[in-house]
Amino acid sequence: MRTGELAAASGLTAKTIRFYEQTGLLPEPPRTPGGYRDYPPQTAHRLAFIRDAQSAGLTLAEIRSVLALRDSGEPPCTHVTDLIDQHLADIERRMAELRKTRTALRGLAERAAVTDRSTCTQADICRILAAAAPSDNKGLSGVD
Repeated sequence: MRTGELAAASGLTAKTIRFYEQTGLLPEPPRTPGGYRDYPPQTAHRLAFIRDAQSAGLTLAEIRSVLALRDSGEPPCTHVTDLIDQHLADIERRMAELRKTRTALRGLAERAAVTDRSTCTQADICRILAAAAPSDNKGLSGVD
């Protein structure tokens, strides 16, 4: 199957297929006497796997490692399970960070709603974003 045919069958571009070959996701195919790439039929299945793995959040490097295991005859199930667990942990960490950010932004929105903009001075960069309003800083510098 030539690159254009494989592209049409897989829904990918010829450029993407060549990129996957260059990065080791696809083995180099045999060539026709005219020098064209001649991909075996199972390449479409491999491309579908790559697309599915990307949809699950795996990086191309991770996908390459899964394919390398399979290509060596080893079942990649344990490795894939570890990758999924790592991605889930990362997502949980990022979600916790986003919840903290949301809480902080809600607090800033409340501060913005009650800030009297007419009292801002040139010395203020932005009272809304300051750690504490100037009136709240009494006693912090040691000078009252």
